[in-house]
Amino acid sequence: MDSIMRGLLTGIGGYERCVTEFVRVSQTVLPKRVFYRYAPELLSGGLTPSGVPVYVQLLGSDPALMAANARRVALLGAPGIDLNFGCPAKTVNRSRGGAALLRTPDLIRSICTAVRDSVPASIPVTAKIRLGFDSEAEFGDILCALGQAPLTELTIHARTRRQGYRPPAHWHLLAEARESLPFPVIANGELWNPADIMRCASASGCEAFMLARGALCRPDLGAAIQALHHGAAPALFKWEQVRQLLIEFLEQNRRQYNPRYAVNPVKQWLAYLKFYYPQAGALFAGIKRVTDPDEMATALGACHWAQAA
Repeated sequence: MDSIMRGLLTGIGGYERCVTEFVRVSQTVLPKRVFYRYAPELLSGGLTPSGVPVYVQLLGSDPALMAANARRVALLGAPGIDLNFGCPAKTVNRSRGGAALLRTPDLIRSICTAVRDSVPASIPVTAKIRLGFDSEAEFGDILCALGQAPLTELTIHARTRRQGYRPPAHWHLLAEARESLPFPVIANGELWNPADIMRCASASGCEAFMLARGALCRPDLGAAIQALHHGAAPALFKWEQVRQLLIEFLEQNRRQYNPRYAVNPVKQWLAYLKFYYPQAGALFAGIKRVTDPDEMATALGACHWAQAA
């Protein structure tokens, strides 16, 4: 998620931390402007407007180069560094990035060690992996290597790269990682509602969870999970609340980026929101050919969309 979406969702509540989109590290130490583009929160103490820390995520395969970029990010004030060893995109994997490194667990360990040694001890260094590249049979070797890595925490997407995003997520396999690793394990994958969190916690034993697509489908998901955890009944945001978020999302995109690029992110978000809100599907059908931000603003503000709630 970009900084605008991070700001909106953390403003609703329920989140303890965010992670940026990955910053690709391939040939050099990147200039400050690149990190500010991915994490403008660095200009505000590394926090979202509601005070939630934003870790900067790096993706690459060269330990020394990853360490040098992590050092720069730390100097820019990042609250934490996250390392991506889970991205399943073919273009990323072909250039030896993301989940491709799951085939070489020792290299993952070397990258983690180099990054940890390059930044102050006060800055957390975390990582994200999958169960393996081709097969879950690789998971044991990956855990063995990571058990020797000086990480603060590890997030595990409970599927292999080959399994992609196809259900189910194999939460029960995370119990092995939680029991064998010397640092906390965060569960990820197929977490769409508070009930999924409860089932994942039971299967994995994990006490922390990373949300991704589920948070886009239901903007109040983090707050709803926290409510359930504290014994309250989580209430789904009403469509009118979501519509106001869409209006704010469009306006912030217009201010932060070139206005002509402000419309497509709204359409993309509507595609996720329709899983919980049929009004989002109806709205998308009416604006899918809209390219002008003013026309989009008019559509979002139209009374009949609010009345559909």
